[in-house]
Amino acid sequence: MLIPVRCFTCGNLIADKFDDYQTKLKSGEDPEKVLNDLAINRYCCRRMLLTTVETIQQVIPFYESIQKRKQEVQSELD
Repeated sequence: MLIPVRCFTCGNLIADKFDDYQTKLKSGEDPEKVLNDLAINRYCCRRMLLTTVETIQQVIPFYESIQKRKQEVQSELD
């Protein structure tokens, strides 16, 4: 999923901080400390980063199965 460029509530720019946030989280740092280090103080902006989910990994299997089924149907028609 693409991170929104700006916070939906206050309009603060947040997309430029997302890569740093993800990198630090994957290295095992505490999310609260990471958000404080990135100077994200408003709870609405914090929510934007905390609730972002990478949904593309969940969608890919369905897309692949649809493509496979499409090929099967096409081969049956031929």
